Amino acid sequence: MKSFPYTGTMTKRKELLFHGLFWLLFSYFELIQFDLRNPYLFTIRKLDIFEVSASIVFLTTFYFNYILILPRAFEKLNWKRILIGIAAGFMVFISLRYALEEVLIDQFIGHGNYFEGTELSFYIYDNLYYGSFPLIISSILWILIFNIRLLEYNKHIVEEKSATEVKFLKAQLNPHFMFNTLNNIYSLVYFKSDKALPAIEKLGELMRYTTYETNKERIDLQQEFNYIKSYIELDQLRHEDGNTVTFEISIENSNVQIPPFLLSPLVENALKHGKYNKENPILLDLKQTSNRLLFKITNKINNQKKDKLGGIGLDNLRKSLAINYPDAHSLVITQNQENFSAQLEIKLDGKTN
Repeated sequence: MKSFPYTGTMTKRKELLFHGLFWLLFSYFELIQFDLRNPYLFTIRKLDIFEVSASIVFLTTFYFNYILILPRAFEKLNWKRILIGIAAGFMVFISLRYALEEVLIDQFIGHGNYFEGTELSFYIYDNLYYGSFPLIISSILWILIFNIRLLEYNKHIVEEKSATEVKFLKAQLNPHFMFNTLNNIYSLVYFKSDKALPAIEKLGELMRYTTYETNKERIDLQQEFNYIKSYIELDQLRHEDGNTVTFEISIENSNVQIPPFLLSPLVENALKHGKYNKENPILLDLKQTSNRLLFKITNKINNQKKDKLGGIGLDNLRKSLAINYPDAHSLVITQNQENFSAQLEIKLDGKTN
């Protein structure tokens, strides 16, 4: 298979070190013999000329299979390529061993490793057994390293996918916010309200937040709450009586870290679909302890607004929760003909700046 675009921790250098450790262990079991009569308690086995030639053939076949055969055989992963690769590996082993032991060494010492007159068919059959060792061992080592890289690559892809999804959710949230806010400001300007300029100024403050803070993976809880307050203040400019939202806040640590736009979609949803005034305000309850965040918002439903409750904001909130708190959150939404309530509970990881 072709190299991954992501190298991971198994770099070429570490792969070479992995091979070095493998051959060190291999040599230990092949060459070291325990001997209680020896003062060092072991001896190093001496190799004869045929054992040296067998080692050369073993190494050559091992890396022929590892470097040339296996990457090509698994590039498209079909049995034809694999069988051809196995046949090529055996051919290299048998041909090279025959050339070294039965031709070259025979010229130097007067005989080969096999008895004179050994039939070629028996020679091939016998070496299918011996040739299987370097092919099997090199395949195991290659598949092991390949799977380490594959697991790291898959993990990298999942992380990249999650990061891309988070960026996509933020990209959706910002236009959604802009659409609602600009409609409000348009109305104020159209009716020449003296609230238009403060509204534009407030929008500038919110845009600074959406430009700089939402590029971060995590922000302070206090920053998210300040954004919500500013958003509500901007919305209340449209109401003569004001005070359309009642807060109940209890925050132990305002520096606890949460993803941007984690709480604001619930507020946006209430302002967009709710029926609220001074007598029937939106009720907002935020409680944070060392390991728990509870955010609840309740509002009356404006049945004159025909668009679907929820929409992009709540859909994105669910996706963001699934990415950032996969097994540590609960979002319960209840609604009847008159009231809408959303309660979000999150198990915090305790991270702060």
